[in-house]
Amino acid sequence: MDHIKILWADDEIDLLKPQLMFLEKKGYHVVTVSNGYDAIEEYEAQKDIDVVFLDESMPGMTGLETLAKIKSANTDVPVVMITKNEAETVMEEAIGSQIDDYLIKPVNPNQILLTLKKIIDNKRLVREKTASDYQQEFRQIFMEINSGLDYKDWVNVYKKIINWELKLDESHTEEMADILAMQKSEANAEFCKYVSKNYLDWINDEDHEIIFSHELMREKVLPHLQDKKPVFMVLLDNLRYDQWKVIEKTLKNDFRVLEEDFFMSILPTATQYSRNAIFAGLTPADIQKHYPKYWKNDTDEGGKNLFEKELLQTQLDRLVRDQVKMDYIKVTNVSHGQQLEDQVLNYLNNDLTVIVYNFIDMLSHARTEMEVLKELAGDERAYRSLTNSWFIHSPLWTALQKVAEKDITLIVTTDHGTIRVKQPSKVVGDKDTTTNLRYKMGRNLRYDHKDVLEVRDPAEAGLPRPNVSSAYIFAKDDKYFLYPNNYNYYNNYFRNTFQHGGISMEEMICPIITLGSR
Repeated sequence: MDHIKILWADDEIDLLKPQLMFLEKKGYHVVTVSNGYDAIEEYEAQKDIDVVFLDESMPGMTGLETLAKIKSANTDVPVVMITKNEAETVMEEAIGSQIDDYLIKPVNPNQILLTLKKIIDNKRLVREKTASDYQQEFRQIFMEINSGLDYKDWVNVYKKIINWELKLDESHTEEMADILAMQKSEANAEFCKYVSKNYLDWINDEDHEIIFSHELMREKVLPHLQDKKPVFMVLLDNLRYDQWKVIEKTLKNDFRVLEEDFFMSILPTATQYSRNAIFAGLTPADIQKHYPKYWKNDTDEGGKNLFEKELLQTQLDRLVRDQVKMDYIKVTNVSHGQQLEDQVLNYLNNDLTVIVYNFIDMLSHARTEMEVLKELAGDERAYRSLTNSWFIHSPLWTALQKVAEKDITLIVTTDHGTIRVKQPSKVVGDKDTTTNLRYKMGRNLRYDHKDVLEVRDPAEAGLPRPNVSSAYIFAKDDKYFLYPNNYNYYNNYFRNTFQHGGISMEEMICPIITLGSR
C-alpha cells in the first residue's frame, strides 16, 4: 500500500494515542493538530493529504467551520467527521457539507480502518477505471492526430484531450497524466503543421468554415440582438477551454448552457491583435487602413487596446440596421470590478453590454513576474484551480448572479488562450523587434526556421506592416523566443510560464459559450 497521509484535528489529540499507534502500524502516516486553525494551515502546507479527520466540537473554530474552509481549498479531499454528538441536525449539516463519513466518539480503531478502506479503495477504483478508459481511447486519439484532420476534427481532438485532463485531475492518476501530456504535445506538433500549411489561405478566403476573431461578433453575438432581450457578452481574456470547463460548474448553478462552440484566434494570439479584431470585426490590417487613429503598431508608444469601444461602435454601425443601446465596460483592477457589481442591474436597459475582464491576463503576466504566482500556478492543474478560485470569489460572478434571474442572453468568450512554454528558441533582431516571447515582428530577424511560421508579407496574414521590410514569426508548439544575451538567465526565468502570441491548440482554439437564464 502506498503511504496514505491522514490529517487528524482534535482538541483532545493526546487521548487518541492508541488509535494513532494502530494506524501507524497499519502503514498510515498521521499528521496531528489540536485545532481548526492549525488544521487549515497544515492542510495547505502539506499539499498531499489523502484524508482529513475532523473533531466536530473543537474550541475556536468548530469542525464544521474547518470543513468549509478545507472544502473551499479542495472540494475533492475526503473528510471524516468525528463527534460526541449524535444529534441528527449536526449530522445533517455535516453531510450537507460534503463529508464522506462520520464516526461517533469513542472511536474504535477497527471502525477507523473500515472507513479508510471504504474511502481510499473508492478513490483507487475511480483512479483505475479512469486510467483504463483513457488507455482505451489513447490509441484512437493517436490515430486521429495523424490522419489529416480538418478544423472541426481538431476541435474535437482538443476537447477530448482537455476532458481527459480534467478527469485525470479528479482521479489523481499521475502516470496517465504524463502520457496524456505527451499526447497533447504530439497533437500540438501536428496542429502547428496544419495551421502553418493553411493559415494564409484561410485569411484570404471568404468561404472558410472557421470563425476567426474578426468574424466572431458577426457570427455568434450580434444575431442574438434579434431576440429583443438584453445580451451580456463577457470576454475573459486568456481564457482557455480547460479554464472555461472549471468555471462552467459554477455558472451552471444559475444559467443554462445553450451552446458550446469555438472560434480560432487570429495570429498573433495576442490581445492587441485578436481583441481589436473581435471588436472591430476587421483584420488588424483593415483596422489600420480604415481607422488609423484607433490602431497602434507594436513599435508605437502607448496602450494598444484603448479604442475597443469605438471599434465596436463602428462594427455595430456597419452591421446592425437598428440603433443599438450599448455599454462597454473594461475591468482591469479591483475597483472596476466593484463598480461593475454595483451597477450591473442598470445594464439590463441595454440591448448589448460588453464586459472585458482582464483578470486572467494580469494573472498570466504576473505569473512570470512574481515568485508567489509561480508557486500558485506551477502547472495546468494549479492554473485551472487558481482560475476557479478567483472566479467563485470575483465581483464578476457576484454581478452575474444579480442578473441571472432576469431574461437575458449571456455569452462567455475570450480573445485567445495561453500555453505553458518549455523549449527555448534563439532569435536575433534589431532594437525595434517586439518583446513578446511567442511572436516577433521586426526587420532582419534571424531564427531557427523549424521552430516558427514565418510571414514575410504581413498583408497576406491580415497584419499591418510598420516598415517595408517588417516580417512576423510565430512560435510553434511550446517554444519561446530568447535573445542570445543573458540566454541562460532568461531561459530559466521564462521556462514553464504561460505565454501567448504563437501557434498551439490552447492559444488558437477558443471557446464561445451561449447561456440563458434558468
